[in-house]
Amino acid sequence: QVELVESGGGLVQAGGSLRLSCAASGSIFRIDTMGWYRQAPGKQRELVATINNGGITNYAESVKGRFTISTDNAKKTVYLEMNILKPEDTAVYYCNVWAKPLTSIFNAMSYWGKGTLVTVSS
Repeated sequence: QVELVESGGGLVQAGGSLRLSCAASGSIFRIDTMGWYRQAPGKQRELVATINNGGITNYAESVKGRFTISTDNAKKTVYLEMNILKPEDTAVYYCNVWAKPLTSIFNAMSYWGKGTLVTVSS
């Protein structure tokens, strides 16, 4: 089973920065994609950024140029550097990983962290 633990959320003023981390653990055979999603109050969960094993990144238009996703493959960790934060960035941020467990006969499956709250004040 794959477990994800997020950290780095908190309260920050508009224009400030935060760095989120998500570490994957468990009996993992292969990780294909790591990424971040967020859910603001009253809204659906949306993609923020993803990165695959080829290093290809995908960003939501609203965060492009401000956020940067990266990985440390040895540590099985994905990071999200968030700069020039805006009040509309306020949300619970969820780590997402597509991974194949060692003991599974299936291919990669999607796993979610419990989320970390980011609050950006005006």
